[in-house]
Amino acid sequence: MTEITLITGANRGIGRATALELARRGHDVILTYRSHGQEVDAVVAEIAALGRRAAAVKLDVADAAAIPPFADALRSVLAEQWAGAPLTAVVNNAGQGADTTLATTDADTLDALYATHVRGVYLLTQALTASENGGALLADGGAVVLLGTGLTRFVHVGRDAYAAMKGAVNVLTRYWAQELGSRGIRVNQVAPGPVETAFSGWEGNEQVRRVFADGTALGRSATADDVAGVIAGVLDSGATWVTAQRIEASGGYRL
Repeated sequence: MTEITLITGANRGIGRATALELARRGHDVILTYRSHGQEVDAVVAEIAALGRRAAAVKLDVADAAAIPPFADALRSVLAEQWAGAPLTAVVNNAGQGADTTLATTDADTLDALYATHVRGVYLLTQALTASENGGALLADGGAVVLLGTGLTRFVHVGRDAYAAMKGAVNVLTRYWAQELGSRGIRVNQVAPGPVETAFSGWEGNEQVRRVFADGTALGRSATADDVAGVIAGVLDSGATWVTAQRIEASGGYRL
């Protein structure tokens, strides 16, 4: 069976790095993006240059109404480019950050974080694993990876709302592993520590990089490629007995 992995938010950062790493390991990839279409086109071209097939489908995971038509569009893409073969893996990577404290977090911020990291992940995974409308888009024996965060273990002031939403991901990982296990679908969480990407807001900042490196057992800050390798490892055929796990990819940050 051809390995076909869907990655949300794959036009940059961890999503992009994961798409390229999986392509190197023999996966075809379907990428979603909310904006920056030129970036996702470049990733599709890079995957093609690696000898794998790729497609991009626009999706804002925070928009609940967008998920059913996305599922229809995804089914069409699979029919057109992969002869109707199902996905073999899903990486729920799309994210939205917030840097506010208890005193400064407003309702709109909470709603936006919830829509992206909890409701969006829930409804998308539901749509991909539902068996109606011509069969499930994710194959039995497949895998789901949820992106968590090291912030559910250690504390950075100003990240409580974001971390709380990722705390829900901790719970969903175990519940979905149990519910989908009868279909042979594995569900795991990869929880990055500090990673130098545009999402983090400190990309290229040497001072911040040094602070995180000093707090990390391996003595450096992380790149998106570091986390991509862990995600790819979780999806590897050698990890088929691993499910319901939170796998922290932090290099030993704040042990």
